[in-house]
Amino acid sequence: MSNVLKFRIADTGDIPVIRAIAELTWRPTYGHILTEEQTLYMLTMMYAEDALQKQLASQTFLLAIENDTVVGYAGFEVKEKGIMKLHKLYLLPQTQGKGYGKALIDQVANMAQAQGCSCLELNVNRHNKALGFYQKNGFVIVKEEDIAIGEGFWMNDYVMQKSLV
Repeated sequence: MSNVLKFRIADTGDIPVIRAIAELTWRPTYGHILTEEQTLYMLTMMYAEDALQKQLASQTFLLAIENDTVVGYAGFEVKEKGIMKLHKLYLLPQTQGKGYGKALIDQVANMAQAQGCSCLELNVNRHNKALGFYQKNGFVIVKEEDIAIGEGFWMNDYVMQKSLV
């Protein structure tokens, strides 16, 4: 697997592929949790070109590449001293189960440690099947958080952390 999967930091030229992966992954990931109306709202809010340009100015996006094709990405930034916030982790549905999610987390963890962070933190919807994946990869629930995101929509999340020490 590691000889097939490669990583590189995204730049603004990668916005179209990030948007395409979001389009292909959101409904399989959240279709049983969110209404189509909320999905469209959130995709626009987070994945419109101008929104991604702003995110790329403050966050690192790490692309996962299988045989010269971008198959997923992670978006992250140092949140506060010692904590790297993992904002996004998405892989194309056909690549799930290959260990690529763990490989992305491991890469982000290595980058976090290189920047002096001792903890990875993320939010995950409380009904997302990825919860088990994160727990299997060393994340523990530290609290619940309900976040109003506009238009009457909410994100109902667990905040999870993984120690890097």
